[in-house]
Amino acid sequence: MTSIRERNKELILRAASEVFADKGFAASKTSDIAAKAGLPKPNVYYYFKSKENLYREVLESIIEPLLAASAPFNQPGRPGEVLKAYIRSKIRISRELPFASKVFASEIMHGAPHLSAEQADELNVQAKHNIACIQGWIDRGLMAEVDPHHLMFSIWAATQTYADFDWQISTVTGKACLSDEDYEAAAQTIIRLVIRGCEVEENAPAASEQVHRA
Repeated sequence: MTSIRERNKELILRAASEVFADKGFAASKTSDIAAKAGLPKPNVYYYFKSKENLYREVLESIIEPLLAASAPFNQPGRPGEVLKAYIRSKIRISRELPFASKVFASEIMHGAPHLSAEQADELNVQAKHNIACIQGWIDRGLMAEVDPHHLMFSIWAATQTYADFDWQISTVTGKACLSDEDYEAAAQTIIRLVIRGCEVEENAPAASEQVHRA
C-alpha cells in the first residue's frame, strides 16, 4: 500500500512537471505547484526542501526512463529488434511522461545548467554506447552506411516530438489527445522509416557480442 508520504511526493512531482513544463524553472512558483497538487505550500518544502531540489527530482524522473529505454542496446540482439524496441520505448516515454520530457528538453536547450555532472556523463556514455553498437552493425554489413550519430539524433527528434511539440501535433491532427492507435501508428511509421531507410537486415542472426560500454 502506498504511504501518505509517497502519495504526496508523487502528487507534488507530477504537478511540478506540469508547472515547470509550462513556465520554465525561473518563472515557476512553489505556490503554483502546491495548488496544482492540491496540497499546502509547506508540503513542497517539507518533502523537497527547495524549488531547485524539486526541479532536479523532475529531471531524475525522466533521466531514469531515458536510460532504461537503451536496455536493448546493452545485450546481444538483432539490429532490427534492438532498434524497434528502442523506438517503442522512446514513444512510450513521450506518451507517459510528456511534461517531464518537456522539462528535460528545455533543460538541454538552455545548456543543462541543473543537470549534475554524473547525470550528464551517464547519458553521454549510454548514447556513445548506442552509437558504437550501430557502427558495429554497419561494419558487419548488417545495415547501410549511415552516420550513426545522426541516425540517433533523428530517432530522438522523431520520438520526443510527440511530447515536446504536442500542441503542434494536436493542432494538425485536430485531436486534443492522441489515442492508442495514434501512438501505435507513430511507432510503426518511425520504425518503418528507420528499418527500411537504413536497409537493416532484420533476419540477421543475433550478435554474439555487443560493444562494451566505456
